[in-house]
This record gives sequence, C-alpha cells and structure tokens, in this order.
Amino acid sequence: MSSIFSKIVAGEIPSYKCAENEQFYAFLDIAPVNEGHTLVIPKREVNYIFDLESEEYSQLWAFAKKVATALKAAVPCQRIAVAVIGLEVPHCHIHLVPIRTEADMDFRNKKQVPAEKMAEIAAKVLEEFQKLP
Repeated sequence: MSSIFSKIVAGEIPSYKCAENEQFYAFLDIAPVNEGHTLVIPKREVNYIFDLESEEYSQLWAFAKKVATALKAAVPCQRIAVAVIGLEVPHCHIHLVPIRTEADMDFRNKKQVPAEKMAEIAAKVLEEFQKLP
C-alpha cells in the first residue's frame, strides 16, 4: 500500500509543491506548526530515514539544504529549523520549519493557513529554489 506521500508524488493527491528533482520532492505541510512548514521526501518510498542507502541519505540532506535556503529567502524568519520524527507517515521525511523562537517548533500547536496563503508561500519557495545552482 502506498503512503500518502507516495500518492502526492504520483499526483494522486494535490500538494503545494516547493521543490522537486528526479529523486526528491518538497511540499508544504497541510497541518503546519508555522507558516512555510515544508516536508522534504525521497520519491522512492522508504519508511525510515536511516533505511536509506548512504548516498541517497546524503543526497536527501543536500536537497533539503537547498530547499531550506529557498524557504528562508521566501518566508520571513530568523532560522529554518529541522526535525525528523518519522512516526506520522510511514515514508521518510524531513520537516523544515521557519522559526523566530524555539516555541515555533511545538508540533502540538498546528496552524490553519488559508489555501491562498499556502499557494502563495509554495510559489515563492519554488521561485527561490529555481534561482539556486
């Protein structure tokens, strides 16, 4: 059975795409802890981040770094925080969250962001991502 993230990659479920290449995909979390909360995933379905082959693991983090750079340029924040929890969806993913304080990383406090704002943020991140080498 495909994970919800595999269905997003396949286009079966819509998403707010922030970045993509042949191996990886980044999109806004629909239940963000802060505006701009982005998920970075391998397109290949792998349940646990430490089950990735070493090369793919390194490439995922390099892709996430590029997404974080674009995200920081697109969303006002002090830093881009990183979390890997791995319990929510059985598909490896990295959380990138724009923050101003440590309290902005509280996963118990989800925000509701209007669809128009989500689309605007995703478009800005994608635009910044495409400018990067």
